[in-house]
Amino acid sequence: MRLKTSLLKEPKHKELVSCVGWTTADELYSCSDDHQIMKWNLLTSETTRVVKLPDDIYPIDLHWFPRSIGGRKQSHAESFVLTSSDGTPVYSVAWGPDSEKVLYTSGKQLIIKPLQPNAKVLQWKAHDGLILKTDWNSVNDLILSAGEDCKYKVWDSYGRILYSSQPHEYPITSVAWAGDGELFAVGSFHTLRLCDKTGVHNVINDAVDLLEFRDRVIKASLNYGHLVVSTSLQCYVFSTKNWNTPLIFDLKEGTVSLILQAERHFLLVDGGGLYLYSYEGRLISSPKFPGMRTDILNAQTVSLSNDTLAVKDKADEKVIYIFEALSGKPLGDGKPLTHKTEIVEIALDQKGLTSERKIAFIDKNRDLYITSVKRFGKEQKIVKIGTMVQTLAWNDTSNILCGIQDTRFTVWYYPNTVYVDKDLLPKTLYEKDASEFSKNPQIVHFVGNQITIRRADGSLIHLNISPYPAILHEYVSSSKWEDAVRLCRFVKDQTMWACLAAMAVANKDMATAEIAYASIGEIDKVQYINSIKDLPSKESRMAHILLFSGNTQEAETLLLQAGLIYQAIQVNINLYNWDRALELAVKHKTHVDTVLAYRQKFLEDFGKKETNKRFLQYAEGLEVDWNKIKAKIEMEIAKERERAAASPAVRASVTVQQ
Repeated sequence: MRLKTSLLKEPKHKELVSCVGWTTADELYSCSDDHQIMKWNLLTSETTRVVKLPDDIYPIDLHWFPRSIGGRKQSHAESFVLTSSDGTPVYSVAWGPDSEKVLYTSGKQLIIKPLQPNAKVLQWKAHDGLILKTDWNSVNDLILSAGEDCKYKVWDSYGRILYSSQPHEYPITSVAWAGDGELFAVGSFHTLRLCDKTGVHNVINDAVDLLEFRDRVIKASLNYGHLVVSTSLQCYVFSTKNWNTPLIFDLKEGTVSLILQAERHFLLVDGGGLYLYSYEGRLISSPKFPGMRTDILNAQTVSLSNDTLAVKDKADEKVIYIFEALSGKPLGDGKPLTHKTEIVEIALDQKGLTSERKIAFIDKNRDLYITSVKRFGKEQKIVKIGTMVQTLAWNDTSNILCGIQDTRFTVWYYPNTVYVDKDLLPKTLYEKDASEFSKNPQIVHFVGNQITIRRADGSLIHLNISPYPAILHEYVSSSKWEDAVRLCRFVKDQTMWACLAAMAVANKDMATAEIAYASIGEIDKVQYINSIKDLPSKESRMAHILLFSGNTQEAETLLLQAGLIYQAIQVNINLYNWDRALELAVKHKTHVDTVLAYRQKFLEDFGKKETNKRFLQYAEGLEVDWNKIKAKIEMEIAKERERAAASPAVRASVTVQQ
């Protein structure tokens, strides 16, 4: 990357320029010791004087108040212009991301002062010399500082250091974030340096320009066979197969802050909203939600797949809004996904059916969760699958998830296992020591079977994982179960067999599941699968497959809708859900004596007496006759078998929401 610089023949200011501030991508304000504030327009190259300050005021720093909610353009903005002729000069000041705190310098100290009265002030020694400049980014919540100790540093909002540069030859006089928080600029004597958010600068001097653009390039993204480039006026879409004839369309605003790509379309985020385009340049949708602030969205808080768009709310950071990509309307019942604590990073899986789309997210405790994006009024299971997770990424071609948790690099070859057989999840993981990645590594890409990780020093590490799990995903998505079994036998890996077992149960292919569970020594589950095969009707078999996955409520609902009342009661008896079993028996006026008999036997086995008032009430005057009960049960099973034989083998019409 290369910085483009230009210098006017005649300077507009007559004295030292002490500070500058951007209002848009094309408008800049500057202050000088000549007591003037000037406005610069980069499109027209016009410069106008805004105000002449009193002769005794020497401006030191200027910082614009953050843009209003919703990204609406303001007719004017508040600014801080500070000076000091006695005591400790305040050389620099910056608004906090939520506009409720102010960051300023005081000698060698950085101070964060909340605007609320009596709120706690955070203060720490940041440099060994006078601090000359600071900046606070609203997207990544990170702080920059520069000082006379010839260093620049990156801090989090709690005052913890994330990066400290090597000492330079001269004091660092200026630092500034790019709007999206991915890059920042550093200025010193005869030096201008561009760094990414980890603090590392580009040391390659021989940059090569391959593509020419009429206007300034603001953002670019290369993925899924397309390069998307936004300039201050237009968007260019190149196919990697043909670089000569890009598709070009005009932009409403020239302040694109984020480009996200999926296989079928891409998302542009600017100050005005979210815009989803096809690679042919057609506007597909423009999702909106209450209190939307697009100026603070980044790749960690927005995620895109072929059919779904997810956006983390800034007003309430426990909330994720989920939209249909094609219509821009909220998904399912329209309610957002809500977590118990604040969410830090979100990511949608990229492949598979829309109904099975999953979202993974990290909360502020660094716990990793996964859940389905399809929500129809009922509370969806949000399941924790990792702890102390710093960064994550989904694979581009199959639903494999990778992340760095604590000191381990982890790959979840089939994260959906938590919904099928939670005990099996540890057997479906690949883990590797992550100490070689040093502190605060970030996963950049997960393409094919290669993962790219950026270390804190800026170097890129490429990791290769086994290609076989992705091939297994491909076979299963095409229902090629024999090929999947053959692949596992060829690879001879327990992780592969564990993944196949979970995939087979999820797709209700119990024959394959039996082979896979037997191969990893899960004999109790093999026996249960065999018992499922012997059940008389398809509805019973489906219900017990759901029970196998821990979906008790769905199994009961399926049996009741199929008219198998006794079987639904027996399921609750087997799970010791005594109150529910009695409730069903009383409601349907059948097998009350069966429930009471099993309850009595259960209490006798443990040497206890009945204390439940409902059971005592129905047991009055009722004599348990096991012969009669066994006869009734045999009659129920025979009736189910006859019914199954009489009706054609059709799939149960009950939709089961897993």
